[in-house]
Amino acid sequence: MIIAHIKALRPHQWVKNAFVIAPLIFSGRILSGSESALASITAFFAFSLCASGIYLINDTVDYERDQAHPKKRLRPIASGAVKRSTAMIMSLGSLAIGIGTGAQLNQATMFTLIAYVMMNIAYSLGLKHLFLIDLFFIAFGFLLRVAVGAFAISVSLSPWLLLCTLFIALFLGLCKRRHERASLGEDAAKHRALLASYSLPFLDQLILITASATLMCYALYTIDPFVCARLNTNGLLLTLPLVIFGIFRYLGLVYQRGEGGSPTQVVLKDRGIQVVLVLYLLLCITLIQQGVHLDLMQTQSMQIK
Repeated sequence: MIIAHIKALRPHQWVKNAFVIAPLIFSGRILSGSESALASITAFFAFSLCASGIYLINDTVDYERDQAHPKKRLRPIASGAVKRSTAMIMSLGSLAIGIGTGAQLNQATMFTLIAYVMMNIAYSLGLKHLFLIDLFFIAFGFLLRVAVGAFAISVSLSPWLLLCTLFIALFLGLCKRRHERASLGEDAAKHRALLASYSLPFLDQLILITASATLMCYALYTIDPFVCARLNTNGLLLTLPLVIFGIFRYLGLVYQRGEGGSPTQVVLKDRGIQVVLVLYLLLCITLIQQGVHLDLMQTQSMQIK
């Protein structure tokens, strides 16, 4: 019984909240500021509790629809292992603790968490049934994750980092929709009428656009003069091949193996994605902490001569 209640909180989905830690990594404080690290970890758990509260509301609202889904019907609330009344009480408690924890950091963090909660309640109650709006609400949720992480440690955000977050979130959301549309087939509209609005060719085009935009924005982020000066390194360019490989790997899982329905499950199960993420994080931290500088322009001028 206790296990069912824990599962209802969807703790495995907390992987997505790693975006809260991103500002800490790209601020250069991850190894040099214990206070910043503690604040970032606190913000992560605060956001995770708020997210779990939203999951409980969403699963309660979608109780009947989830029962018609081949996988979602096994969720604790849809299966009846957790009562809907109990789920709502758990949701209120989780939201209260999450927002309260954020308030202990600063007001900006608290208000951003409140904005996330209000936005997702509106999403659960109806906005998720609106064409394209559902995808942008998911993407905005990731932007708020990054914002919470930045407010928690009082650092500003690069516009390029926000754009990268927006496009990668849209990319993952589109891949999720494609998987749902392809796996449910003709029954897709029965589970959620909105899915009938997303044809596979349309989704494929948007996936291509967002994947390309993600790579372009990240490439520009790594060579932005302001970012290089702020981080004291222009070496982040070296991480670009890993990002490209990661995107290509994910596309391969979506189109070759029919996966992508749950980005969280991909991260938790696919060894290729896991290796890329670990190497990427280690390389980023090393380049930033060591202040690595690539003399690219000088090398180019020597070759021209």
